[in-house]
Amino acid sequence: MQVVSENPTVLSAPLRHDWSRAEVRALLDLPFTELLHRAASVHRLHFDPAEVQVSTLLSVKTGGCPEDCAYCPQAQRYHTGVDATKLMSTEVVLEKAKAAKAAGASRFCMGAAWRSPADRDIPKVAAMIQGVKALGLETCATLGMLSGTQAQALREAGLDYYNHNLDTAPEFYNQIIHTREFQDRLDTLAHVRDAGMKTCCGGIVGMGESREQRAGLLQTLANLPAHPDSVPINRLVQVEGTPLAGTTELDPFEFVRTIATARLLMPQSMVRLSAGREAMSDELQALCFLAGANSIFYGEKLLTTGNPDTERDLALFARLGLRPMQVAVEAKAGTVHADIIEGSNQYGADAGGCGGNCTCAA
Repeated sequence: MQVVSENPTVLSAPLRHDWSRAEVRALLDLPFTELLHRAASVHRLHFDPAEVQVSTLLSVKTGGCPEDCAYCPQAQRYHTGVDATKLMSTEVVLEKAKAAKAAGASRFCMGAAWRSPADRDIPKVAAMIQGVKALGLETCATLGMLSGTQAQALREAGLDYYNHNLDTAPEFYNQIIHTREFQDRLDTLAHVRDAGMKTCCGGIVGMGESREQRAGLLQTLANLPAHPDSVPINRLVQVEGTPLAGTTELDPFEFVRTIATARLLMPQSMVRLSAGREAMSDELQALCFLAGANSIFYGEKLLTTGNPDTERDLALFARLGLRPMQVAVEAKAGTVHADIIEGSNQYGADAGGCGGNCTCAA
């Protein structure tokens, strides 16, 4: 069985897409300090460990989703107090994007609670994308399942990243979601890659899955045809009225193990702390950064769930000696970070991981 070792030639080995479940499980089972040491060593080969990419997420269309994702307060079948709204106007979205940029965000993600967008909605979202790009921000969207034609239209509008999470391991998926198949998620990711956009794809932990099933999620992500440019790891936010309310909370060290293993399996991807960060102590977040997390959502809301406010995040960055990842001044028109420039490097950024509990749309 091959696992990451201290050998520098192994640490810098080519990216793999053939991880076995046993190999992933062996990493998750390492002594905690050994796992963190290996993950931190790999992280430093590809990134500045003092930099954290910062994104802001806006729900441009909230609630009323026909899906039955057991974690999601936006599903219309659950009584969670989330009211359905219409799609925001482009003008309102751009005002929010300007505020996000002023607060220090470099990427702006737009989420809509659709199972999949209607073709008539694509031009409206395209106008938002074009406006946000004009502000000098990277763009990300999470809108649900996409057809190949829709993905191409979003790319032509200038969308940099698309978020579509796997949520959980293939064998645990039907215990969480019944209104779409696991393969549907893989198909959307293929459409996004084929259109030339970067992918933001991760999952949610703490939904009652076993460590073996967490290994299954990470294995599937690492064995995609291309590693996601961003891997959002969401810690379940339990919302009253959803089927997962009352689930036993995931042990914090197990969450850190998940972050560290994601870093080892996908060394050139951004690993993002997403939903659930509001309930994380500063100490837990610090362990996650040590384990290789280098991206966060920034601001008060992740769609319909809370997020640490910007002042708390800045204070934590100051205490840990971290700094927001800066824009690349040499980036060509319409881009922000150098990782978006084709050929500039292989590890990309961001989703995104985009989501409060990974987003209803994801």
